[in-house]
Amino acid sequence: MRVARVGLANAIQRKVGERMGYNKGHMEFTSLNLKEGFHNVPGYPPGFSERILAGTLDEKNKVGNRTRILRIEPGAFSTVPFVHEYWEEVFLVEGDLICGSDANGKGGEQFRGPTYCVRPPGVHHGPFTSKTGCYLLETHYFADK
Repeated sequence: MRVARVGLANAIQRKVGERMGYNKGHMEFTSLNLKEGFHNVPGYPPGFSERILAGTLDEKNKVGNRTRILRIEPGAFSTVPFVHEYWEEVFLVEGDLICGSDANGKGGEQFRGPTYCVRPPGVHHGPFTSKTGCYLLETHYFADK
């Protein structure tokens, strides 16, 4: 009987996820090795890498929900502001993040973890740099209008 209930609960979760435009599945607490599993992010400068934890984000069709860890290496910097069409929530887990630096990675306002922000679609943000390096836990999602 328990197996049937678990199967029913998973089917309901899938249907709710489909209606909301995403389904991240089910993952219990999982140890994360922050030294492995990262890859370069297309369109980002060197020193920025990501590790997708759950979900997918389809920017072309504007659907989905993704949770990732973004790692910025010490001294890495972006040169232009970012802007995208999805919601973004960012938790600076550890390290420092400098927001609003110039095209050479100078200036801007420095934040240290733990700190949090949320951005609606269309908000310009950055450029970014980090003196010590940092880990950001990010959730990106498209919301119904």
